[in-house]
Amino acid sequence: MKGKKLKSSGGLDAPKDNKEFKRPRREITALQPKAVMPELQQPPDRISVAASLNGEDPEAGKADGDADLALVDDLSDEKSRIRREAVQPKQLPRTLKQKPGWEEEEEDTSDADKTAKTAKTKVKRSRKPLVDEDEDEDDLNGAADADQNSAVLNMSLARPPKPKAMQTPSGVKSSAPNKSRRSAPSRGGSNNHETASAASRKAASPPVAQRPEKITLEQAVTVQEFANILAVSETDIIKLLFSKGIAINITETLDFNNIKLVCQELGVELETVERKSGAEKTEVISEEDLDYLQHRPPVVTIMGHVDHGKTTLLDAIRETKVAQGEAGGITQHIGAYHVDVEHNGAMQQVVFLDTPGHEAFTAMRARGAKVTDIAVLVVAADDGVRPQTIEAISHAKAAGVPIVVAINKIDKEAANPERVKQELTEHGLVSEEWGGETIMVPVSAIKRENLDHLLEMLLLVSEVADLEANPDRLAKGTVIEANLDKTRGPVATLLVQNGTLRVGDIIVAGSVFGRVRAMIDDRGERVEVAGPSFAVEVLGLKEVPAAGDEFEVYENERDASALATQRTEAKRQSRIAQGRVSLSALSARVQEGELKELNLIIKADVQGSLEAIVNALKKLPQKEVQLKLLMAAPGEVTETDVDLAAASDAVLIGFNTALAAGARQAADQAGVDIREYNIIYNLLDDIQAAMEGLLEPELVEEHLGEVEVRAVFPVGRSKVAGCYVLSGKVIRNCKVRVHRKNELVFEGALDSLKRMKEDSKEVNTGFECGIGIDRFNDWIEGDIIEAYRMTTKRRTLSV
Repeated sequence: MKGKKLKSSGGLDAPKDNKEFKRPRREITALQPKAVMPELQQPPDRISVAASLNGEDPEAGKADGDADLALVDDLSDEKSRIRREAVQPKQLPRTLKQKPGWEEEEEDTSDADKTAKTAKTKVKRSRKPLVDEDEDEDDLNGAADADQNSAVLNMSLARPPKPKAMQTPSGVKSSAPNKSRRSAPSRGGSNNHETASAASRKAASPPVAQRPEKITLEQAVTVQEFANILAVSETDIIKLLFSKGIAINITETLDFNNIKLVCQELGVELETVERKSGAEKTEVISEEDLDYLQHRPPVVTIMGHVDHGKTTLLDAIRETKVAQGEAGGITQHIGAYHVDVEHNGAMQQVVFLDTPGHEAFTAMRARGAKVTDIAVLVVAADDGVRPQTIEAISHAKAAGVPIVVAINKIDKEAANPERVKQELTEHGLVSEEWGGETIMVPVSAIKRENLDHLLEMLLLVSEVADLEANPDRLAKGTVIEANLDKTRGPVATLLVQNGTLRVGDIIVAGSVFGRVRAMIDDRGERVEVAGPSFAVEVLGLKEVPAAGDEFEVYENERDASALATQRTEAKRQSRIAQGRVSLSALSARVQEGELKELNLIIKADVQGSLEAIVNALKKLPQKEVQLKLLMAAPGEVTETDVDLAAASDAVLIGFNTALAAGARQAADQAGVDIREYNIIYNLLDDIQAAMEGLLEPELVEEHLGEVEVRAVFPVGRSKVAGCYVLSGKVIRNCKVRVHRKNELVFEGALDSLKRMKEDSKEVNTGFECGIGIDRFNDWIEGDIIEAYRMTTKRRTLSV
């Protein structure tokens, strides 16, 4: 019966060949788990086990085993020993798989005991009570089906075939599976391989950045960017500045003083690069153009103080009514116009740029001087030299362009051209009549007097300047104006300074690129070609460029896109450097109550107007109220702008622009305040008034009068002072100070005021009254009571 069980278990009857032995075991485990599991859990024959462990043939010892079995069973100690040796039937295949010459090594006692206890525990947990030895296989299957959970558990305990990757190499001796797994890697050289890989990774790792000895900066940088330049951590820079009493964060922009301080502490030499002047004239002629230069028309910029007649003069020359279209008679943005002039019997062209004259448009005047060939300085004969006149002179001199003075309004009774010449002499402009080199022409724009003489002088100066360009190359020039048109998209007025601009060209204007889809001249006509010195409106740019940006035509779109991306990043760095107050510092001051904010969203007709408004707003005092410009862009006011204003509690300003469909209704529903302006001065005045409205009102002490105590009357536990009003008046609940012999003995509020035993609101000079103060009863005749009250006063912005 025992031999039958050993055969069914597939243990000792299997041949010693490893492959043949493993196949039936895998089939039994996979296909017949319920019938096999009890058999695998049944202890094998102890004599067969002993024979197998001693290297003998199991079949040869079966006959003697039956006879000796009864004797062995009587010996309890022998029975326990055999049971401990046979408690791990799953390890028998491992023993049989070894070669005939295999010898077992000594194993650590503690590891062996632990393994035996673990295996014994598993067997006890999975062993089921066996029925009579004569029970057949069908009964076993029925018992297994009766308890499905037990079968699943037994299957989980069945040992699967050992993966080949985990088998002990034939050339390695091992006393236990754990030993073989631990020793195999060291024998096989895996540790050496890992060590070599680690060394290779360490050698391939990038070297640590070294701190530079010298750095060069053109603009301010953030803490994070500065740390990357110096190859130090941001924390080190923050700690260093904090030790000097400067609190910053990682995203804050460092000014040059802080950058210099950090460099000194770290021993790094700092070199700064000076920015070029904004009025420096653009050089657009390269060496390759010298052999192909041709004469080009002059670009003339009309400059001067506000209301001195610049636009009227240009209108007289062009014989159009441009001035009537300007709000308030003030030029809002640069206009570029072509004028045909007869000179020496031939028609020649002159390009005029009309720049605004009032203070807010300083940058536009500088831009006009930058691209001009001749500057016409308009000075009113009845007003003389004004602040913007002086500024225009400085811009023209900085750009290195010749100046022709047009003394306008000579038709007025108060005109005094000689006084104007005298004032101009003080600024380095001496008339030719007085021995100087500056051409000065008296004109009257309204009556069109001496206009031909002025044009003759302009063409004469252009001939002397020898203006040339190469029309056979790709175009280069400057953006004069730009705006966002609701139907045409981004529109830019470009002045071609060299080369020829054609429809279809790929251009880069500042940080914006695009393909020219159409060109329109100053007369509203479409043109296909624009040569040197001509200004045209261009359609097809991806975005609205900034007025004053240089543009250039490129042969392929890939190069244009790469350059535009590079300039966008440079523009971002410049915008960071120009930040007046960091966001973190601004937020801290707002939370502390030291600073209030006025959020603004500005939409203007063109980029130049927007630029002027932003520059003018920067000049407003912002010590206590900070202007926060959420968005400033050309174009009409849209519903998106209204949504942004509603979300940020901002004032929406539209300058010389229209409201898109639905914008007004959306603003009314959201409660957004939309302010529309045509004159920049009105806009600035309202913004300043709004900023002053955010200021906390100032408390001012207002003196009311003086009262003398002439008698003291006890009333219950308190006392009442009988008084006489010496000057002014005294009112109920006002503030009082009680003086006694030039000493202040009490300061507080007046609680009761009576006149002839009746409560009174106020008592004027020359009348008697009774005064009672709850917290003061120490009245003495002769005390002087000073009556006053605190009033609020509207504050104004302080520089």
